[in-house]
Formats: sequence, structure tokens, C-alpha cells
Amino acid sequence: MGYSSKKNRRPFEGASKASHHHIINASEVQELMKRIHKPPHAQDISLTEITVEFEPPDSNQVEAIIAVDGGYTEVLVDKGFPSSTIHFLQFGTLLFKQEDLERLNSTDFIAPEDMAKLKNISRLKLALPTKNIQLKDETTFQGSVLKAIYEFCLNNNLEEENSLIDTLSWFIFRKYKYRNKCADDKKWYLSSNPLSIENNSIVLEEQKMGKDYTFTCPETGKAIYLTDIFQLHKIIDEELGATGILPYLVNAIEHLIIIHIIRHLYNKRPELLKKIFFIKDGSTGFFGHTARLREPMLDLINWLWDKHNFLLAGLEKSGAFVDHAQEIEKILDPGKVLILNDDYIYRYILPGTADLNLCYGHKVNYGHKVIFKSRSGQMYVVSVPTRSLHKQPISENLPNLQMILANVESLHCDMYDSALFPVALVNKLVSLSAHPSQRILSKFARSY
Repeated sequence: MGYSSKKNRRPFEGASKASHHHIINASEVQELMKRIHKPPHAQDISLTEITVEFEPPDSNQVEAIIAVDGGYTEVLVDKGFPSSTIHFLQFGTLLFKQEDLERLNSTDFIAPEDMAKLKNISRLKLALPTKNIQLKDETTFQGSVLKAIYEFCLNNNLEEENSLIDTLSWFIFRKYKYRNKCADDKKWYLSSNPLSIENNSIVLEEQKMGKDYTFTCPETGKAIYLTDIFQLHKIIDEELGATGILPYLVNAIEHLIIIHIIRHLYNKRPELLKKIFFIKDGSTGFFGHTARLREPMLDLINWLWDKHNFLLAGLEKSGAFVDHAQEIEKILDPGKVLILNDDYIYRYILPGTADLNLCYGHKVNYGHKVIFKSRSGQMYVVSVPTRSLHKQPISENLPNLQMILANVESLHCDMYDSALFPVALVNKLVSLSAHPSQRILSKFARSY
């Protein structure tokens, strides 16, 4: 790494413009490059074995769409200490009725008041210390980060009577089962206690949780937050910071928002669940140290399907699966669906070989991925929940697949490649641009 100039009295040390030839001419580098396996191109791919027809239902039961997305940006707290940073996160929940969208499609001009009907959005905001910052009422950087996350979930409720952290308790302790809960539903195993000097494990028991959603640490007597089940402290480093937790935190909170809405719909108007299509930005899974949340998510989904119908999908906008979808666009016919199985994934998309016994993503995913080419030619990578993962999934393993794809097709947006209108809109409303948003937030952070 080069030297920087803090006071602009000396030039920045630029990177060498000639050192690349040392890498190019190194025999060990050349040998490694020869061994690299590259994904196959379209002409080498066979689609016939896993392709099914898109058969939209005669009637669409979906009356409303709820899309959830989150974004964040980094700012410096003090120009004199560029290593001290904070991230501002914003989460958006967009609700609009199917009939409003259909009405807009039939008009030649969209009036501002028409667009306002679609912008029924709730925003949640979080200021998160991410490097070389400590809250005044905390003694460590890690404690500051974990407390900020806890307070965010404690203080936000999306205008409902219960907070997000209360919904987290409802979710992981399976309170929706009432008297049908088993003993394991009433406790949560933490492989690492964030307050333990020896990094010991701990079991969080529902009956021992305080009214403030905390548990007493047996080693220190201090409070373990319910939000510590995310296990994000394992990624936080006192020197390197906490920027590594951001994608995992955003994904977990996006899921928590969806679960929060589902909970209150079920309590107040359960008959509406089958009429609402939930769209999440990204895959249907929990990743990194949040992966254990996959288990209660599968439990909740199965319970909902046993009681009521339920529609949820994740729309992927980038990554290896999206790259592959773009590669096969020319050979996949419109109105076709690829239900990706393990053999196909490891042969054409991801490196490695399929496990003989374990499904792809068995520790993180609660859904299977499909590549869908709509009848008008748009390509989508859609993650669809399932009751249980399969190495060779078929249509019958994906409840509501055709209904979900019918709504994906109807919600297409021409602003971006393979975009859905609600996802594009909610992303616009919560994303924080580098200019001017980042500059304004930087000035705001420095004013304190």
C-alpha cells in the first residue's frame, strides 16, 4: 500500500505503473492461470433436462405486493481522523396494490398523484459505528456496534404495537405455535457468547429473557442482547472494524422486516396472507454467522403453508447465477423455467462438485433458485422457498411457483435489465448515493 498525505503538503504515493510485469512473467503465476477452471459458455450447456414450461394460473390471487430492500453508505466522522467511520443504513418497505399498477399500465401518462399511490413506503434508519468509534456509554468498540443494532431493533416497530426485537423473539422461540411448542423451541444455542473471555457457548432460554429482551451473562453479569443471536461479534475486530458485518446484517434485518409484517397480518387479517406477494432483494437464505436463522425460517414457512397460503420470492440482481442467466439467455426460449439442481449448479455455475448426500446451500438456503425467461424475453433469477431442500428439485417441491413467476412477469420494469418495478422503486427510495447523500451525511456526522 502507498503512503497518503493527510495535510496535502506532500504528494500521495502513487502505485507503480511498471510492477505488473513481475506478476505476468512469474512462472508460478502462469502455471496457476493454466489450472483455473472457467465457467462454460452457452454453446456447451444443455438445458433440456431441467426445463419446465411457464404456465401462469388462470386467475391471479395476488392483490398487493410488498417489497423490502436495504442500503448503506460510509462516512467519515472527523476529517482529522479518516480511520473513524460510521455507516448509515436505511431499510424500505414498499406496499402497493395490484390494481393500482394495472391502472397505470393502461394510461398514456403517469400523473404525480398516481405515482404517489405506489410510494406507500416505510423507512427505517440505523447509524452504525464501523471503525475506530465508541459510544459514550460503552467501553469497547464491539459493545458499541452490538448495542446500536439492539437499540435499532428495540426502537422500531413499523407503526405496529410490537417492536422488531419482539418479532425476533416471536420468530426464534416459535411463539406462533402457542401450546404446540417443543422443548427445543424454547431455547436458542449460541456457539459464542459475545461477553465471554474464553469465547464459551451459551444457551439462551426464553423463560430467562428479561422484558428488555436481554439475558444475563453467567460470566460477567452483563446483558446479552437478543440480537446477539446474529453472532456478528465474530466478525467485528477492534482494529479492522465492523464493515464486514454489513451484508449479513442487512440481509437479516430485511428478513426480520418481512417476518414482522407476516406476524401482524396473521394476527389481524390472516386471510390476506395468500393475497400478498412478498419480494425480497437477494436470495432466500441466511449467510455467514447468521446462517442458523435458516432453521426457524423453514419452520415458520412450513407452519404458514399448513395454516394459510403464503407467497415469497427473492430476486437476485448480481452474482454467479445472474451471470449464468445472461450467458444462457440466447439459448433459453421465452416462457421457459430452469429449476436448478445440484448437478447443473456445480457443472455450469459454481466451482466444485456436488456432494453425494448434502444439497447445495443446505446450511444457508431455505429455497431453490430458478432461472425464468418471461414470454417477453426478460431473464430473472428467482429464489423460491421450499418445505425442504432437494438435490434434484422439481416443480412440485416449490409451492406457488407458477403463481410467483406470473407475478414476476407482470411486475417487469424496463428501467434496468431484468428488473421488477417494486424492487427498482424501493431501491431508489432507500439507496444512498455517493453524491450528494454521502457528502450531506458526512457533514451531519461531523456536527456532533
